Amino acid sequence: MADPMVVAEGLHRHFGATHALRGLDLSVPAGTVCGVLGPNGAGKTTAVRILATLCRPDAGHARVAGHDVVREADKVRPRIGLAGQYAAVDDMLTGRANLRMFGRLSHLTRRVAHRRADELLDRFGLAEAADRPVGGWSGGMRRRLDLISCLLVRPDVLFLDEPTTGLDPRSRGQIWDHVRELVADGTTVLLTTQHLDEADQLADTVTVIDHGRAIATGTPDELKATIGDRLDVTVADPAALDRAVTVLEALTGAEPAPGDERLSVPVPGGGLRLADVVRALDHAGVAAADVRLRRPTLDEVFLRLTDRKEAVR
Repeated sequence: MADPMVVAEGLHRHFGATHALRGLDLSVPAGTVCGVLGPNGAGKTTAVRILATLCRPDAGHARVAGHDVVREADKVRPRIGLAGQYAAVDDMLTGRANLRMFGRLSHLTRRVAHRRADELLDRFGLAEAADRPVGGWSGGMRRRLDLISCLLVRPDVLFLDEPTTGLDPRSRGQIWDHVRELVADGTTVLLTTQHLDEADQLADTVTVIDHGRAIATGTPDELKATIGDRLDVTVADPAALDRAVTVLEALTGAEPAPGDERLSVPVPGGGLRLADVVRALDHAGVAAADVRLRRPTLDEVFLRLTDRKEAVR
């Protein structure tokens, strides 16, 4: 495993009576994507702000790219990029002018800022719109522009705070492709997201935080394995749903999660054969349209860990 590029140990931060972080620990190996998941108000954005040197912790410490984020903030900032929850671009300027401005603010020479802007606009498929005011761009294009503005200085670490919020599936997929390209080029990415499929697609490791502290860490597959496989049964006739519930409870010892026509239940540790399930349903007079075993989704892991269903959207 590569050495950590981002390390947080015992981070605390409060705002008045609100404790945003309560001893957060986090470690992100170099050249990987770490997905940070958590309910609204769990402390994700506060953690990003501390790691990006935008605010100080009340206790604990953190290092990014080998430097302390408080004592050596001036050494951290040139090594990082940050894309917040909303695109921070100037609607009145063209895309090209926005990037050139960000380049100059990042202390690039005029020549280098112009060259990097042109390179990135072409690489990320925005060259044709580059000379139009950003106010007329689509949300996905604006988000891509915001993302590439963080890449003008080729960051070692990129913080993405809910980068695809409000985007359509096509635009989300384009952002995912860009993140994969960055990681392939050696950038380390810390990604906060409310889209659990996004973490499943992109993250090498996932840290789930709640009430300001990490409550689980592992690869997506490792976290899924903690709650085991699931059995899904779709009945052909909704009138047979109650009988199907009785059958599945008897087979698994667990209460199925209800649906309109589909039931889902965790599989017991000893496993379960689909043939036995079909036979038991037939014996009870339940016609099944579909019976299958599957791995749980990160959504199900998230809900099990946080027990705050309203947090998933």
